[in-house]
Amino acid sequence: MERIGFHLEIRDGNREDYRKWHDQVPEELESAYLESGAGLETYSVFEKDGHVFGFMELADPEAIKDVQAESDAQADWDEVMDDILNDKDDIWLDEVYRMI
Repeated sequence: MERIGFHLEIRDGNREDYRKWHDQVPEELESAYLESGAGLETYSVFEKDGHVFGFMELADPEAIKDVQAESDAQADWDEVMDDILNDKDDIWLDEVYRMI
């Protein structure tokens, strides 16, 4: 099982909208991730003071990145998030420590 994480920043004044949209994540987007063949076991998103941290445990990170780049459901979600998030060119984090 591999672990990957990402960091995003919410534009000033959009924190409430970001949280509201995450109360209603489209089923199509969840299905795209779960049916991607990536072996997704955990996907959590955390937010504080406009900083978003996402964490996934999965068998194939490249498969989930392909879904993010190619699925219509992700494109629709990105369109909504474009007005809420700052530019997100390089979001992926390097894991620098793991205890277990």
